[in-house]
Amino acid sequence: MGKGNMTNELFNISDRVILITGGTGVLGSSMAEYLLSQGARIAILGQTQKKVEERVKSFEAKYDHILGFSGSVLDKNFLQSVRKSIVDAWGKIDVLINAAGGNMPGAVIGEGQTIFDLKMEDFRKVSELNLDGTVTPSLVFGEQMAAQNHGCILNVSSMAASRALTRVVGYSASKAAIDNFTKWMATELALKFGEGLRVNAIAPGFFISNQNRNLLLKEDGSYTERGQTIIKNTPMKRFGRAEELHGAVHWLISDAASFVTGTIVPIDGGFSAFSGV
Repeated sequence: MGKGNMTNELFNISDRVILITGGTGVLGSSMAEYLLSQGARIAILGQTQKKVEERVKSFEAKYDHILGFSGSVLDKNFLQSVRKSIVDAWGKIDVLINAAGGNMPGAVIGEGQTIFDLKMEDFRKVSELNLDGTVTPSLVFGEQMAAQNHGCILNVSSMAASRALTRVVGYSASKAAIDNFTKWMATELALKFGEGLRVNAIAPGFFISNQNRNLLLKEDGSYTERGQTIIKNTPMKRFGRAEELHGAVHWLISDAASFVTGTIVPIDGGFSAFSGV
């Protein structure tokens, strides 16, 4: 076998069974479509049944292997039923991508507010959605991977985890916890279940999504003051595009990354490297 063929085989994800939570969101659905185009078998999980059905229908027009499930990433019983359905259909689960997450107004420090205006109830809800919404699926589907002696979990962190970004205190704290959990879970699985189980994360910089659109863009599409500040501190001088996550995702879930675990990969146009000077 030539070197080119060996390289191609390392990156081959054809027939990999991949579950994506948050699969109806901007980033999650973009990942799903790309991975389907690479021959993977995709199950998407979303909160709203109508959105899941619409997304599955659109994918079925072009691809054969797609399943959809609607429910909460915080509901362990629901997740266990999803696990059974996927294994019954396809016999295994190779990859879990934890793309579910979000924010809410009470956990954001508004204009003219200070940290002392933080609503703890909303802070807890945001933390639960982002952190528990990653940990719970990791436990349910990671257990299946441990039984198989192989599997890969890919978490979605954020630039907010490693840098102090004003206003988004709840989101930042929960994403920082995801970084720690990624390293912890990677260590736990490798030590106790072997090298076939890996856990990593991507840390997107600033991508326009439904949850941050109003923070970054005005109604006419121009940048808000916050959007301008971000662009000023991003060496590439633009926001990311959803498809620019695909390459890192593909690499991390493929055999090409078989010795990579416990790492968080920034995809941020240089934001994390720039001092602002």
